[in-house]
Amino acid sequence: MSESSGTEAASPLQTVEVQTGADPTGTVIWLHGLGADGHDFEPIVPELVAGLRTPLRFVFPHAPLRAVTLNGGARMRAWYDILGLDRHAQQDETGVRAADASVCALLRREQRRGIPAERIVLAGFSQGGALALYTALRLAERLAGVIALSCYLLLSDRLEAERQGANRHTPIFLAHGSYDPVVDPAYGEETRTALEGADYPVEWHAWPMGHAVCAEEITAISRFLARVLT
Repeated sequence: MSESSGTEAASPLQTVEVQTGADPTGTVIWLHGLGADGHDFEPIVPELVAGLRTPLRFVFPHAPLRAVTLNGGARMRAWYDILGLDRHAQQDETGVRAADASVCALLRREQRRGIPAERIVLAGFSQGGALALYTALRLAERLAGVIALSCYLLLSDRLEAERQGANRHTPIFLAHGSYDPVVDPAYGEETRTALEGADYPVEWHAWPMGHAVCAEEITAISRFLARVLT
């Protein structure tokens, strides 16, 4: 494991990196949820690559520290501000677009390191999952896959006008907890319906859990990675 300082002008985010072998031929960029950091999903890497012989690089960026309105203005790691959890709450468009630019910088950095876009999976949990979807659907280059866990569509009213065709056929793994008290399970269902209605290839899962990740989910993600990065 290594931790990058993120001093490149094109990629200001600090990252935790895990390589599962020498000379990785694919990358998974995984975005954490609100208040967590890049170490959050680092421990499950061995489970994610179980049975996968292809060496991969996992990149876990730290979101910037910012005041979050939903949490009384407390400063924490967040990809963008959250004004409310209600589906009609205003969204932080400026913050979302800035976070998208930072993720795109990480994608470009991986390309400079020899990993083409079609060998990169963009993944995330909760707020990170919402951002992963936002970036992937608007990206002009095809990715290997997208993993969006316990999340929702950001700026969904802009999707039809802003989406690019590059990832129209890119596999998307969506999962949500049936008892999620933080991100309403209905938001996950709505995301699934919207993406399927727009003809994206969605693999959908719902597990009887809260705002979390379960063992069955990790196993399913491992199978997904093996399929899109072999």
